[in-house]
Amino acid sequence: MDWLHVVALAVIQGLTEFLPISSSAHLILPSQLLGWPDQGLAFDVAVHVGSLAAVVLTFRQEVIQILRDWVAHCRGGPATPESRLGWAVIIGTLPAVIIGFLMESVIESYLRASLVIAITTLVFGLLLWWADVRGSRRHALTAMSLRDALIIGLAQALALIPGTSRSGITITAALLLGFTRQAAARFSFLLSIPLILAAGSLKGIELVEAGEGVAWGTIIAGTLMSFVAAWLCIKLFLAVLDRIGMLPFVIYRLILGVVLLVWVV
Repeated sequence: MDWLHVVALAVIQGLTEFLPISSSAHLILPSQLLGWPDQGLAFDVAVHVGSLAAVVLTFRQEVIQILRDWVAHCRGGPATPESRLGWAVIIGTLPAVIIGFLMESVIESYLRASLVIAITTLVFGLLLWWADVRGSRRHALTAMSLRDALIIGLAQALALIPGTSRSGITITAALLLGFTRQAAARFSFLLSIPLILAAGSLKGIELVEAGEGVAWGTIIAGTLMSFVAAWLCIKLFLAVLDRIGMLPFVIYRLILGVVLLVWVV
């Protein structure tokens, strides 16, 4: 990889992991449309580590409180809003983990095509707009039930299809369940932590098994740039979300989807 590819792919991962526009689509498309070489397992691990560090740093106080109360509850302590949120994150994570494990070969073989990405970009972009318009936006994050978490988790499993967007589909589901934009986005970010950790760990195991050489300069640069891009993205997204809503991201997805359809058809 030359440095243009390193910078572009690290920033793309950092920005699109948390925006409702699909990080997998944006990482697949450069190689398919521009002929860029595959970035390799080591770089995939690096940019995932950067994104994970950014979201954990941003939500460090919430994460610490959730872990503390969840462990206390498991030891027989009283249930608190934070311990219930911990259980909600676990319940919301399981569908994607299970379905991803069972369907990995199908996804890799049949669903990473540009046409699939174009269709899912359009369809789930329109669904995001509809959820933002129709959702009541009445519930705070503390109102998250295990039933709500399971529904959002089942929706998150759809993001295994490239172009769907993990953050986009989880925010869509939360909005349709009546949560505020801030609550929907924050729960989506909390859900990303175990999934990014799992994905990064899996890729790390694959890297060790493959015996792939590691270009440490590229790895460190990719991690740092992904971290900075993701951290800025989360901060800005939460700051402007209530003012701009989901429409700018929907418009972007529609434009991207149409361009891809024209390109591949």
